[in-house]
Amino acid sequence: MIDKEKRWWALYVLCAGELMIVLDTTVVNVALPSIRESLGFSEASLVWVVNAYMLTYGGFLLLGGRLGDYFGHRRLFLLGIALFTLASLACGFANSQWLLIVARAVQGLGGAVVSAIALSLIIDLFTEEGDRAKAMGVYGFVCAAGGSLGVLAGGVLTSALSWHWVFLVNIPIGIAVYMACRALVRHTEGKAEGRLDYAGAATVTASSTLAVYAIVNGNLPLLGAAAALLAIFLLMQARLKAPLMPCASSA
Repeated sequence: MIDKEKRWWALYVLCAGELMIVLDTTVVNVALPSIRESLGFSEASLVWVVNAYMLTYGGFLLLGGRLGDYFGHRRLFLLGIALFTLASLACGFANSQWLLIVARAVQGLGGAVVSAIALSLIIDLFTEEGDRAKAMGVYGFVCAAGGSLGVLAGGVLTSALSWHWVFLVNIPIGIAVYMACRALVRHTEGKAEGRLDYAGAATVTASSTLAVYAIVNGNLPLLGAAAALLAIFLLMQARLKAPLMPCASSA
């Protein structure tokens, strides 16, 4: 995909993109009191600043990865970074509750695509088992450390500047990751065969989103509905020649 000398730099770029996504799951928590005071959120509505992100992030992970198989991993990674960065800009300049919540949902969508594709790109970059294991170790460390760093970064940015900067700090990082990825990772066409399973994509995305919503709200009936949709999805996959989740048809 790229010269061996450059693939480690490509790994660091992918890790930087993923770190930005992981940070955003925790960095906002510290800024919530400031956001509530600034935009007049109630206790009930404030949780949607976090939940809107988690819903789309959890709901679109599988679909984001599969789209990369169809349209190319590099292309989808760049799209995810661009979407996340633009949504961060909207969050940073949000002057109303609804704009912030919608922008957070778009952030989650971009984050889901980046997270799903980053692993695929690492597998494409590192074909030798030893190097791949090292690369996965670096990636795993970044993901694990990101949550703790997010709490620290959120506190520093909110106290030193304002809550807007927990989002605006993503802009230079996102631009740098986008440009570096374009320079270091060559484009390859998608390898998936057949047409995209739209019905399966809709079913599993609805199931994942509903499950996340049910968990964050403690709603058991909705969790049961999510499980039912997942069962329908698996039955559909077993009957298709080109399923969204190929392993389901061979089970």
